[in-house]
Amino acid sequence: MSKQNEKPNEKRNSQANDTDEAQLPKTYLSDEELEYFRELILKKRNDALEEIDYMNSRLEDSHENSTGYTFHMADSGSDAMEREMLSLMISRQQKFIGYLDRALKRIDNKTYGMCKITGEPIPKERLEAVPHTETTVKAKLEEKKKYR
Repeated sequence: MSKQNEKPNEKRNSQANDTDEAQLPKTYLSDEELEYFRELILKKRNDALEEIDYMNSRLEDSHENSTGYTFHMADSGSDAMEREMLSLMISRQQKFIGYLDRALKRIDNKTYGMCKITGEPIPKERLEAVPHTETTVKAKLEEKKKYR
């Protein structure tokens, strides 16, 4: 999502994230490790973009094939439901790409791998599993407790 298309709250959150990142300690990861994670994130980003392209083509096909006059109302409902689900999946992938882009920015800023809440290093195992993560598991669980 481009900065122009952001909603006011998203823009504020984006600015808050920029400020938070400036206050994070520098990463504990070596340049080689940062490059490894950059490649991992870029691969996931590319895969997500390919999925979006595929889903967009399915969505276009679905629009072209629906004439509005089907033989059965259930068919029409199923088509509409599939289009809605595809739209939601596309939106979700776009959000994921945003997370990946922020992780790439943290790599560039050399703050990648540091928890934005505690400032502690995020274990490499967690970064391997969720390379776009911004928090340690402990901080994430504490954050969830606050909102329950």
